[in-house]
Amino acid sequence: MLKLTLRNLFARKVRLVMSGLAIVLGVAFLSGVLVFSNGLSSTFDSIIYSSTPDGVVRAEQTSSFDSAPTQTTQTVSPEVVDRLAALPEVARADGDVVGIGMSLLASDGTLVGGTGAPTLAFNHTDGPNMAGDPPMLLSSGRWPTAADEIVLDDAAAENGDYRLGDEVKLLAPFGRSERTATLVGTAEFNGGGTAGATLLVFSTRGAQELFLDGADAFNQVSLTAADGVTQEQLAAAADRVAPAGFEAVTGDQVAQESQDAVGRFLDVISTFLLVFAIIAVIVGGFIIVNTFTILVAQRSRELALLRALGASRRQVTASVLVEATVLSALAATLGIGLGWLLARGLAALFRAIGLDIAGDVLTLDARSVLISYAVGIGVTLVAAFLPARRAGRVAPVAAMRADPAPARDSLRRRTVIGAVLMAVGAGFAVVGVRGGPGPDALWVGIGAGIWILTAAGISSVLGRPVLLLCRSLFGRLFGTAGRLAGDNALRDPRRTGATASALMIGLALVSCIGVLAASLNASVDDVVDEEFTSDFLVQSTNFLPFTTAVGDDLANVAGVATVSRQQWTGARVDDSTVFVTGNDAAFDDIYDLDVVDGRQELHGHEALVTRGFAADHDLRVGSPLELTFLAGRALDLEVAGIIEGSETTGDVSVPLDLLADAGVPRQDTSLSIVLEPGADPVAVGAALDEAVASTPIVAVYDKQEFAESIRGQVNQLLYMIYGLLALAIVIAVIGIVNTLGLSVIERTREIGLLRAIGMSRPRLRRMITLESVAIAVLGAVLGMAIGLVIGVLLRQSLKDNLTSLGLPLGQLLVFLVIAVLVGVLAAILPAVRAARLNVLEAIATE
Repeated sequence: MLKLTLRNLFARKVRLVMSGLAIVLGVAFLSGVLVFSNGLSSTFDSIIYSSTPDGVVRAEQTSSFDSAPTQTTQTVSPEVVDRLAALPEVARADGDVVGIGMSLLASDGTLVGGTGAPTLAFNHTDGPNMAGDPPMLLSSGRWPTAADEIVLDDAAAENGDYRLGDEVKLLAPFGRSERTATLVGTAEFNGGGTAGATLLVFSTRGAQELFLDGADAFNQVSLTAADGVTQEQLAAAADRVAPAGFEAVTGDQVAQESQDAVGRFLDVISTFLLVFAIIAVIVGGFIIVNTFTILVAQRSRELALLRALGASRRQVTASVLVEATVLSALAATLGIGLGWLLARGLAALFRAIGLDIAGDVLTLDARSVLISYAVGIGVTLVAAFLPARRAGRVAPVAAMRADPAPARDSLRRRTVIGAVLMAVGAGFAVVGVRGGPGPDALWVGIGAGIWILTAAGISSVLGRPVLLLCRSLFGRLFGTAGRLAGDNALRDPRRTGATASALMIGLALVSCIGVLAASLNASVDDVVDEEFTSDFLVQSTNFLPFTTAVGDDLANVAGVATVSRQQWTGARVDDSTVFVTGNDAAFDDIYDLDVVDGRQELHGHEALVTRGFAADHDLRVGSPLELTFLAGRALDLEVAGIIEGSETTGDVSVPLDLLADAGVPRQDTSLSIVLEPGADPVAVGAALDEAVASTPIVAVYDKQEFAESIRGQVNQLLYMIYGLLALAIVIAVIGIVNTLGLSVIERTREIGLLRAIGMSRPRLRRMITLESVAIAVLGAVLGMAIGLVIGVLLRQSLKDNLTSLGLPLGQLLVFLVIAVLVGVLAAILPAVRAARLNVLEAIATE
């Protein structure tokens, strides 16, 4: 029986290839995501462990890869470094100067990096990492020794078009923005690569001049343990001599903090990609179910003969499952290899947005291979199980019938079960819209998942009106060929519905995401119209603070009446992190916040808090509020007012000058500009652009430009999602091609008779093409309808953030046109094959 099964499988090579393509693509995406995710983790682990010493003395309230990076005016003196170095547990102590907000310009003045991975600026020391090796290795040149010298990583030097000896253009976060330094070397982390980060390495004196206003001091101290001293002993000894506001921690703790912080970021990327891989596998599963259902139906006489010759039901069922196992194993093997290439493609895509993953870490590990095989073979076997059971039930007498195709059961039971499941999904959606325990969107999402899978199961019922409309329309436009195409699509509604289901899933997700993106863009327009009350807004393109010199220059532009300054930073409240906004006195003249209680104006040590923050921390007007900043510096405040959440200020707002008391170095995060009465906005806008031209990290926006910049970011993510969902649509196209190809084989005699009574080859091709178009339109209409409903419900459940509903009607029309093109393209091979059939041989086919 096994020999017969394998012979039948490999005897139909074209069918074998077409049946396996869906598995290949689904497994390829899954394997590629797993390989890419492993490469991400390996890259960052290498960087973390190669750059972490045995111990660190650092400011309190900080952690590695802090989510709210900022600096503090609190520093460590060289005397403290000497005291640490003199401890018997310490082999050496090195003072570190770490800068935030530095930017590198290319030789042509454009920004290098800054849009993805961060720019890291620090001083060079000879201190080793916890493995005893140098944290960085020179690629060329030497380390900086003078204050005006710099070392870049290899990629930054190449992207900036710099060679050794060139004057490197820099933008400093404090004081005078434009700086230069002589390039004396290039280097990389000892672990290999920088993951897209831009490295700026200065001499200690040079870093102190840039980030500490020239003071002979350090932000932190790196410790190397003496022989036989553990990291815990090292940290305990250093903690005894650490100055107030600083703490000593082990290198393992720093590395773990780094891994946890990076892990959260990497988990978001991996989960994001894994969702699309799962979608591709699910879509492929529908194709496999449909393929094996058709194969079993076409081989019913063959299977009946096996039963008549003595094969048991179990043997016949097992033969189909063995066929599925062999097919899936071969397809999964190809998919795993293709996934390795796909991982490199993903790496190239993320490299373009600033996250660089070295190619040598993108390797196929045992875990990725085993998961890919398990999913590929498991999904195929699950999908083939019902067709295999149906094969085992073929009666031996069926071999003697002229028409061996088994009769189909009524759709009534499927319809009833589907209606019940649809009602269950509606119940979850109602809970999500009206509000229930947990996130509302989760309830809607569960209902949406039930709806999509149920619609795929009963698409033969839901889609009948669409197929009837297609038959009527095709008949009027294309005559007999059109009517026959419509009849063929209606002949086996299960097959047509199952084929369309794969495309339906893809377009349902595309439509749903389109609604959410359109709603987000509409909400952005609402917020900008309502809260953007200044004439111009100035912000950094890399979301980091910038030097106050920019605001000074803009205040001197003719036609500018007021420049209001804001600085955003992080602080701790009750063991949680909050973004704090420092607003200057001019803020209240420009922005009118929605005050729930108290007042907006702040005096002295007062704060504004949002309603949500007040509820979370049980605050009222007059309540005390303590904010703890870096190095343990604290502000004792009194709540002067409670406001509704606003995009113009943070959860906690304080007078700008108080941040200096908390040890936060003075920088600007946002500038709001109001023009003088009668000033020409166009002329002043051009002058403002010219004033910041030498600082490309800063952009000047009017209301329309600001809204467009946010919409551009939303659309960029949207197009990325569409690109990833395109794989599911490609798999759906393969499903249509496969179904039509098998249908042509099944209807060989019928096609021969049509040709014998006068149907020309062009009309035959047109009939096959129109049948394919009907299937694609069915999937598109069902998918867009369901996706539209789900998108509207999700928007409603997120109404606090998505304040307006947007319907992408233009995009939906484009999707429908694409579906028609998909149908035409999918029909090319089956239509050509049908037209080439020999008439006499086709008629004689059994």
